Amino acid sequence: MTANASRTHDIDVADVEYVHHGDKPLLARLFRPRGSGPFPLVVEAHGGAWCRGDRSNDTVINEPLAKSGVVVAALDFRMPPEAAYPASLADINYAIRWLKARAGEFGSRPDLVGILGSSSGAHQAMLAAMRPRDPRYAAVPLHASAAAVDASVRCVVMCWPVIDPLARYRYAKKLKAGGKPYPEVVDRVLPCHDQYWQTEAAMAEGNPVQALERGERVELPAVLYLQGTRDVAHPRPDLDRFVTHYRKAGGQVELELFEGEAEGFITRNPGSPAAGRAIEKIIEFVHTQLA
Repeated sequence: MTANASRTHDIDVADVEYVHHGDKPLLARLFRPRGSGPFPLVVEAHGGAWCRGDRSNDTVINEPLAKSGVVVAALDFRMPPEAAYPASLADINYAIRWLKARAGEFGSRPDLVGILGSSSGAHQAMLAAMRPRDPRYAAVPLHASAAAVDASVRCVVMCWPVIDPLARYRYAKKLKAGGKPYPEVVDRVLPCHDQYWQTEAAMAEGNPVQALERGERVELPAVLYLQGTRDVAHPRPDLDRFVTHYRKAGGQVELELFEGEAEGFITRNPGSPAAGRAIEKIIEFVHTQLA
């Protein structure tokens, strides 16, 4: 672990509005280390199959990361039934630009920004990082004085991502078609796939693995990929395809597999040795990449 990552900081936590749509504000929960900085800044996207959850979901990751000396901005974003894909990507893209434009106010710098997510949030974090200038994702304008700020990031932390939404959808449908008993995750995620994506064509388009397989020109920031070996919600073949193609395209991926751990092992069992090791790895990676 780097010297900076081994320090412990007191932190301040506050919710701030970063954008609003109509009369509805969207909030970011800011975890800010006390001190002069400049600190790395990590934008965080929660999971919940694109349809559930909020900025408080991953506090068990965000808080220790902030205490290591990182500004963390955990986002709320639009979800079904309010809005389907790509609305959440537009919110995440805007949040990155908004935070970069104000990085000095928050004790960071615009060149010290990464993104982190879990499950569907990790999928969105990776997609946002690969396509920072996609006009659909960058559709919400920033104020004129910061119009030149883009949504590029230097690193991505993915905790058990839905890295290929279409493959996961078909995997879950096949399990359901086989009849019970099947993993409970099937009934939990299938309706959300339909609500968020609406079509299989959209699942194929907004897809980090298939974008690489199509040879799409994408950004390739450094990636930390964490997953348990007993995770039935995020199929292992999809992980392997992403890692292979990302590296083939010239990207760096650090893959950390946690033996015997299932979906969401950090947030579901935060006191476990595996969760502790995973959080330490995240802290080390962020400080190394955003030094």
